[in-house]
Amino acid sequence: MQIQNGIEAQLHHLYVHIPFCPKVCPYCSFYKEASDRNKTQDFLDSILLDLERRLREMPGCRLETIFFGGGTPSALSVKQLDFLLSGLHRRLDLSRLREWTLEMNPATVSLEKALMLRDFGVNRISIGVQSWDPEMLNRLGRVHSAQQAERSFHIVREAGFTNLNLDLIFGVPGQSIETWQRTVEKTVSLAPEHISAYCLTFEEDTEFFRRFQSGEMTQDAEQDASFYEFTMANLATAGYSQYEISNYAKPGYECLHNLAYWLGRNYLGLGPSAFSTIGERRWQNTPDTSRYIEQLRSSIEPINFKEHVSDQMRKAEGIAFGLRTAIGVSASEMTRWTSELDALRQEGYIQEENARIRLTAKGRMVADSIAELFV
Repeated sequence: MQIQNGIEAQLHHLYVHIPFCPKVCPYCSFYKEASDRNKTQDFLDSILLDLERRLREMPGCRLETIFFGGGTPSALSVKQLDFLLSGLHRRLDLSRLREWTLEMNPATVSLEKALMLRDFGVNRISIGVQSWDPEMLNRLGRVHSAQQAERSFHIVREAGFTNLNLDLIFGVPGQSIETWQRTVEKTVSLAPEHISAYCLTFEEDTEFFRRFQSGEMTQDAEQDASFYEFTMANLATAGYSQYEISNYAKPGYECLHNLAYWLGRNYLGLGPSAFSTIGERRWQNTPDTSRYIEQLRSSIEPINFKEHVSDQMRKAEGIAFGLRTAIGVSASEMTRWTSELDALRQEGYIQEENARIRLTAKGRMVADSIAELFV
C-alpha cells in the first residue's frame, strides 16, 4: 500500500491494540482473548514488524499521541512492556509527543510496572474501574475488587502520574440509581483528572448480548436517562467539563488522542483488529492474533478490510463525531442539512453560538440518533 505524498506530515496519532486479558468480560465487544504467555513474544515482535512496514511507507512522521488499548495492555509483564516500549523508542521520533496513554486493569497494577511506564514516557493512565460496588463488579465479570481498584489508583499516583482517567459503566442490569450515585461520588472523591462514564450497551458477539436476546437481561431506557442526567449534573458541579458525550475532564486534561479521532485526524493502528485512517484510506487489521502474527511473518499485509474514504464521507463523519463534542461543528459545514437542523432546533436538541452548532443537554441524551442523520 502506498501512502499519498504529504500524508506522512499529517500523521501524528498511533494506536496499539493489546488483545490479551486476564479474563474476558461478558459485556466487552472489543477484540480480545485470554492471556497466552506462549503467544505473547511473537505478538510483540509482530507489532514492531508491522510498525517498521508502515514507517517505510510514511517516513518522518512525528507522533503527538500514542494510545495503548485493548484488551488489557497492563496484562503484559514488566519485561514484556520494557521490550515493546524500547522497540517503539528505537523506531519512532517522539520529540513532539504530548500524550501517551496506557489502559490498566486494577488487577494488573504494580508500583514496579507503573514506575517503568513513567520512565519510558507514558504520561496518562486510564484505569478500568467500572464500578465501586462489589455486586456490580461481579455482574460485569471483573477480576478486581473495589479495594484493589482504589489501591491501584494510589499506586499509580505514587509512581508520579498526574493525568489519570477512571472508566465507569452505568445502566448495568439490576443497578440502582443509589448504587450509581455512590460510584460517582466515590470517583469524584479521588479527584482523577478525567472520568469516562459509559452507558452499557448490548453488543453483538458478547455474552451480555446473548443474554439480552434470550430475555434474561433487559434494558431500561428511562432509568439509563436518569443515570446520565445525574452524571452530567454532578460531574459539572465537581468541576469536570463534559467535552464529549461520555467524557469529562478537569480543565486542560481532555484526552488529546480521542479528540484526534473525533475531529477526523489521521491515525495509524497496530495490532489485531486495529483500525487506521490515513488520507483517503481506511483499513482494519486482521482480527485474529495468531493470523496477524502469521501474516506479518510471511510478509503479507494483515488486512481484514479496507475502504476508500471520500471527502464527503469524512465531512459527514466529522459532523457526526463533532456534534458529540463540546467543540461542536462549524455552521458553514452543515449547509447541506438545513431541514434536519431546523427540526433539531425546534426539538431543543441543538444550539448555535459563535457560528458553531452544538448539542444541548437534551440533545446529548439522544446523540447517537442525531449522528445517524448525517452519516
